[in-house]
Amino acid sequence: MNGNQWIIFGALLAGVGVALGAIGAHGLEKWLETAFDDPLEQAKRLANWQTGVRYHMYHAIGIILIGLTSSRVNRRLSNLSAVLMVVGILLFSGCLYGWVLTDSKALVMIVPIGGFAFILAWVLFAIAAVKPVNSDKESKVL
Repeated sequence: MNGNQWIIFGALLAGVGVALGAIGAHGLEKWLETAFDDPLEQAKRLANWQTGVRYHMYHAIGIILIGLTSSRVNRRLSNLSAVLMVVGILLFSGCLYGWVLTDSKALVMIVPIGGFAFILAWVLFAIAAVKPVNSDKESKVL
């Protein structure tokens, strides 16, 4: 994808993150009170939701940043970085959201894979910033 497409996609993901944050701040707490008797369990699940939203937003902004810098960094690596950020949002944040709502232990086991995708995404973005940009060669590849 080109820089503008990443900016649009990141902005849309940020909008979804805001909506999920609003759900966590307004509706989720009441639902957790009815679904779980233990106040500590309710608090733990709400904290996990908030963690999912926080990382969701960080990486939506990261995707926007990739779009904004796409003409100055190695495009292939920055595109791969953005894809890994999307994968991280789905696996890390998405599985946290799912776990909070369903109590599925399988989802909790996937969360670290999303975290690793986030780490790898930022490392690749850093490498993209120091690799020479050859737009003619990259435009043929991408």
